Amino acid sequence: MTGAGLLIGWLNIPGAWYASLNKPPFNPPNWVFAPVWTGLFVLIAVAGFRSFEREPHGTAAKLWIVQMVLNFAWSPIFFSFHRMDVALAVIVAMFLAIVAFIWRQWAVDRAAALLFMPYAAWVAFAAVLNTSLVLLN
Repeated sequence: MTGAGLLIGWLNIPGAWYASLNKPPFNPPNWVFAPVWTGLFVLIAVAGFRSFEREPHGTAAKLWIVQMVLNFAWSPIFFSFHRMDVALAVIVAMFLAIVAFIWRQWAVDRAAALLFMPYAAWVAFAAVLNTSLVLLN
């Protein structure tokens, strides 16, 4: 999981295009993203493992897959295709899938739900950042 996420990041490096964008004052430095995502992917993987162990074809497992597909789609859409508008729609859908996963798991596997909380917070922040980049550029 962490390796797949890092591969997506490595294949979609921000580069000169991203550097040229007007950014909001709360935009983190580039070096912050790799360690944050590495930690988040570990949490995501553990929550996914717990969900698939409990009910491999259940709603939580399906939501986990949906958010992961959206997660892996965001970087190429944003950084490689330079489609900040489409990426914004993807990240909003990803956030909704994450929240749905947390809601679904809260009563069934609170640990899995709690593991997704930092992820939800980071994706909410990333969605605000994505929105700001769309508006500023």
